[in-house]
Amino acid sequence: MVLRDSSGIIQCVVDLSKPHLKKAEEITLESSLELTGVVKKDPRAPEGIEIHVDELKIVGLAEPFPIRESAVAVDSEYLLDVRHLWLRSRRMQAVLKVRDTVFKSIHEFFRSKGYYEVQCPMFITAAVEGGATLFTVDYFGRRDVYLTQSSQFYLEALIYSLEKVYTIAPSFRAEKSRTRRHLTEFWHAEAEEAWTHLNDILHVEEELISYIVNRVLEERVDELKVLKRDISRLENIRAPFYRLTYDEALEILHDKGFYLKWGEDLGADEERALTMEFDKPVFIIGFPEQCKAFYHKNDPKRPEITLSADLLAPEGYGEIIGGGERIEKADELIEKIRRFGLDPKDYEWYIDLRRYGSVPHSGFGLGVDRLVMWICGLSHIREAVPFPRDIRRIYP
Repeated sequence: MVLRDSSGIIQCVVDLSKPHLKKAEEITLESSLELTGVVKKDPRAPEGIEIHVDELKIVGLAEPFPIRESAVAVDSEYLLDVRHLWLRSRRMQAVLKVRDTVFKSIHEFFRSKGYYEVQCPMFITAAVEGGATLFTVDYFGRRDVYLTQSSQFYLEALIYSLEKVYTIAPSFRAEKSRTRRHLTEFWHAEAEEAWTHLNDILHVEEELISYIVNRVLEERVDELKVLKRDISRLENIRAPFYRLTYDEALEILHDKGFYLKWGEDLGADEERALTMEFDKPVFIIGFPEQCKAFYHKNDPKRPEITLSADLLAPEGYGEIIGGGERIEKADELIEKIRRFGLDPKDYEWYIDLRRYGSVPHSGFGLGVDRLVMWICGLSHIREAVPFPRDIRRIYP
């Protein structure tokens, strides 16, 4: 029989001629047990070693298990219905271990660079990314509030005290999207830094991603093999990353048969086509104003574009980071809020940050689940999350 715990699996050999081990015949798939025995090398065993069992105790005898790994597609709706049980599979165990290393590495990186970890509210009163994607909550009957789309505004407030800050927290987007890379609840690693411009923050981003991938390769090669991930593709990931302007990206896409007009944002199909051209992540820099949220600073040398950038993962995975330089002047911010059809009164405290001693600053948001999806080579973002939430799923 094969025994599994958090460290992996091992084959166990039971001699049923010994009367006290007859109970082994009762064991069903996923039953829990305690055993003692002698560990011996055997090249025929799954991990090259096995346990010859001397004593065995059944702790929890399982009912017939409803999943047979070999009989169900990993992206099936059924496995999402029984996600609480599918988490026990070797595949999900491997994903969760990679995920653990990714989260740990984010903390390691930021702390090694002198960033302070901070915590921000989940209830907010105004949109960060757009009103159409807000989840509304009745706040004690007093007013409607919203689940946060991003901690960015609060991180910006904190830089005036701590200068370099980051947080890892859930974000919520009520996007009616059914793509392979969208969730309604996702994990966000966000950072803001005072006295930085666009190129400064892009350097932080590429160093962060390089560090994370390197740590995964140090700690989780066995898990990547379980997932059948081509490790050579990850071994190439190191800074600096490729950089394209938005205009250059449009030219490449036109050659590939995508006829976007200038000012249109890149969609999943366009990002997939672009990233198939590169063997490591690529920055798309200088998006038109209408493609990005109001807080992005416009380029003084070319006002129709913003000092913003998306980082796209290779192999067709697309955007994993969005960020850029923020507007630091109150009058410029108010004018742009109005230009976007919004009411400055809804952003009074955010504007205050510019009124009372502002500095140039930049930041970004990393979609951690998308990062895990790419590193593991998964076909859908739902595979990268223990209990995914999307437009169609809220169970279990």
